[in-house]
Amino acid sequence: MKLKSYYTDYIKTKAIDLGFISCGISKSGFLNDEVERFEKWLKNNYHGKMSYMERNFDKRMDTTKLVEGSKSVISLLYNYYPTERIGNNKNFKISKYAYGRDYHFIIKDKLKTLIDEIRNEVGHINGRVFVDSAPILEKAWAKKSGLGWIGKNTNLISKKSGSFFFIAEIIVDLELNYDKQIKDYCGSCTACIDACPTNALYEPYKIDASKCISYFTIELKESFPEELDEDFKNWIFGCDICQDVCPWNKFSKPNDEQLLKVKDEIKNFSKKDWIELTNEVFDFAFKDSPINRTKYKGLKRNIKYASKQV
Repeated sequence: MKLKSYYTDYIKTKAIDLGFISCGISKSGFLNDEVERFEKWLKNNYHGKMSYMERNFDKRMDTTKLVEGSKSVISLLYNYYPTERIGNNKNFKISKYAYGRDYHFIIKDKLKTLIDEIRNEVGHINGRVFVDSAPILEKAWAKKSGLGWIGKNTNLISKKSGSFFFIAEIIVDLELNYDKQIKDYCGSCTACIDACPTNALYEPYKIDASKCISYFTIELKESFPEELDEDFKNWIFGCDICQDVCPWNKFSKPNDEQLLKVKDEIKNFSKKDWIELTNEVFDFAFKDSPINRTKYKGLKRNIKYASKQV
């Protein structure tokens, strides 16, 4: 028991040392509470064209199928709230998480360092690291690990940090002390639902992702439907509206990760610069950015659509 407590404290201390703002731990296994909800979400086609959400259902629900023999899920939060914003109501906007370098590389490096530190301290363990790139319900595990609650905007919310953070996991075959879930602190607030311009948040705690601006501008790879008539509010990559209006994000503090700072190449982009963006400039400015996910064609599609609404 003492050794288990020591390892748990050691992992949490090392996580903070590496720049994570929170670390919580839960028992690896089957997510009983998520099965019915997720099945119904898929059945209603709220995932739109994101067919990958339909695959590996068993792994999404059971982390022991992702890491055989695993005993613990270590959930971590990494702050991406920026020191400065780009874009405004008169200019095009991109989600804050995409201001700098692709977070997958930044966080995965930190996770690899952390699991190496754990192995140096504990000895041989079997484990894997995850950053938004595997069939794992990250928000559900972070909630189970006591890092926050799932808000009415369906994002994980922390009392001390808001919601502008990345979620990552390390799944290991090491038994640790497990954290308890915390209660929901959304109360009677409906700010996120009231502010959603496309009605993607059709009722508290439920989202039709196929109506979300982030879905249209990032996940949808084909042309927009001809009948689409939604106001994207100048968002051309992602959307932060439901987070921007959330009262808990008054507690968000700017991150100090230099690689997440606004890229110099786009810091002073005007609306004209975005509209006249060339393939060459795109390749130069976004080669190591999350925005590269849309490719040049996708971003130009988004800009063209947003331009018609002004």
